[in-house]
Amino acid sequence: MLVKSINKLVLTTALSMTMLSAFAVPLDKEAAAARGLEISVEAKARDTGWSDNTSDMQMVLRNKQGQESVREIKTKTLELLDDGDKSLTIFNKPRDVKGTSFLSFSHPVGNDDQWLYLPSLKRVKRIASRNKSGPFMGSEFSFEDLSSFEVEKYRYNYLGDEQINGLDSFMVEQFPVDENSGYTRRIVWIDKEAYRVQKIDFYDRKNSLLKTLSYSDYKQYLNKYWRADSAEMVNHQSGKSTTLKWQNYAFKTGLVDGDFNRNTLKRAR
Repeated sequence: MLVKSINKLVLTTALSMTMLSAFAVPLDKEAAAARGLEISVEAKARDTGWSDNTSDMQMVLRNKQGQESVREIKTKTLELLDDGDKSLTIFNKPRDVKGTSFLSFSHPVGNDDQWLYLPSLKRVKRIASRNKSGPFMGSEFSFEDLSSFEVEKYRYNYLGDEQINGLDSFMVEQFPVDENSGYTRRIVWIDKEAYRVQKIDFYDRKNSLLKTLSYSDYKQYLNKYWRADSAEMVNHQSGKSTTLKWQNYAFKTGLVDGDFNRNTLKRAR
């Protein structure tokens, strides 16, 4: 499996990375790629084993003038150790989006599978891979942004260290391997203390800064897993933004694979 190959590469380069950092020697291209991969593998490993979770989410959309619209959402996620995660997003308020639901199957390799149920049309719409860079329900998040992070989806480059949110953090450049991605690259800040993502800069297909996603108010669950209470996506090109706020997280609730299929979309609650 590709993950095993990645882990082997990380183990073989870990010692050399440690020696290089000890003497502050600038990393060459190959070493920087290996270091970026190593950090990303560790971040993924630290967030493995939670099984499933549910949460209540509030989505706040703001236009360029600062006017807001608020949506109330229920989320359900199933962790798959041999594949990407499965997630179900259900809109409960306001009335014009009530009953809308979104199902996403992430995959480490190949295109993700995503479907959107629109109650006004009473039909399930499959999201084509070429359209995944489009906006999700009018927000500043794209369909692509809603997939789980999988190590194999990117190539890596370690850029150095920087303090953010008062935390010493790694800066890792990630290049999507999917030609249908809406991004040429992402720069991710991951804190050294707990390997939590603090911020992500997204660059569009012209390699211009498009969006910034900032996480805040992390809390720990099950004495191991960190989740942010809030995340804000700012679109630098349009002036719009979307804030997500989570509460009522619950883990290991007993969700199973059968809770995540196209038939559940129409009756999701």
